[in-house]
Amino acid sequence: MNKEECLICKAPLEYLIQDEVMECAVCHKKEPSKTRCTNGHYVCDDCHTQGMDAIFGLCLAETSANPVVILHRMMELPFCHMHGPEHHVMVGAALLTAYRNAGGQLELEQALREMYSRGKQVPGGACGFWGACGAGISTGQFLSIVTKSTPLAGEPWGLSNQMTARALDSIGKVGGPRCCKRDSVLAVLAAVDFVREHLGVEMERTVPVCSHSPRNNQCIGKRCPFSAANHKKPKVAFLCVHNSCRSQMAEALGKQLAGDVFESVSAGTEPGDRINPDAVRLMKQVYGIDMEQTQHNKHLSQLPAVDIVVTMGCNVQCPTMPCSHREDWGLDDPSGKEDREFLAVMEQIEKKVLDLKRRIQAGELG
Repeated sequence: MNKEECLICKAPLEYLIQDEVMECAVCHKKEPSKTRCTNGHYVCDDCHTQGMDAIFGLCLAETSANPVVILHRMMELPFCHMHGPEHHVMVGAALLTAYRNAGGQLELEQALREMYSRGKQVPGGACGFWGACGAGISTGQFLSIVTKSTPLAGEPWGLSNQMTARALDSIGKVGGPRCCKRDSVLAVLAAVDFVREHLGVEMERTVPVCSHSPRNNQCIGKRCPFSAANHKKPKVAFLCVHNSCRSQMAEALGKQLAGDVFESVSAGTEPGDRINPDAVRLMKQVYGIDMEQTQHNKHLSQLPAVDIVVTMGCNVQCPTMPCSHREDWGLDDPSGKEDREFLAVMEQIEKKVLDLKRRIQAGELG
């Protein structure tokens, strides 16, 4: 994964102490700024955030009451970079959407447009130059919109400022350098708690595991509260009847494709004597995995405690397997069929394993 810096040439960014007049490398607008890359490229905030109007469609169609999950989905959209002023809108937009979905009284489309207008006024680099991270400011803007605060308001004015202070305190205690992903999530989590305490609206709250550190030259590693190094990996059990084909392939692909996020095991209700030889042959051919060397058939009773149970589509009932999340993948059993049937199921399993990895990282299964 490429580390993001300059949007033009990928060179590292540098921050000046005082403004200089710079010309945007995209639209050629000239304006004062303190930020450019080491090759001299400057990109204005308007060009940096181009395409951000995509958040309107996402938020208006969203049903989740979890702002962390909504924020993560925004971060996957093409307009969102590793760092940048788009986060100053995204934080408030995610909170407005989750607030409405959690039962808060709000006309969402109007509120989102106001959030877009206010958030875009907070420039990139505010965290370092203003001493106020734009993600934290975005939480105060969110609360101001929800409570209809103005400069002459009483309690709403106070709550909005307290909200900003709570978010900035959470961000500041972790320390720098900035990470727009980390600071956005810290701001959102602070807002979830604040809104529950002061407005009585219960948005969902989950703590994600970071998937962005490979793109961040300034990642602070274990000092980040969302670093994978600070989180126990959940254990996922893939289950079917004979534990000879689909569940074995899922275990193997889970280890290869998502071993950095979760641990994979598999078992069956009536385990067979061996792993399906066609599954062994094709997994070795396509993925270079020799399942006979690393895996074997197991009964449910041989599994350790697990966090997530995934059944393959065989109506396996596991009443004695406690877990925090359970889902069924509805996969056809390719045993005894042609190679193309196996390959199709293997492809489905790969996609589902990667989606499960994404959802765990986003905190959706917390």
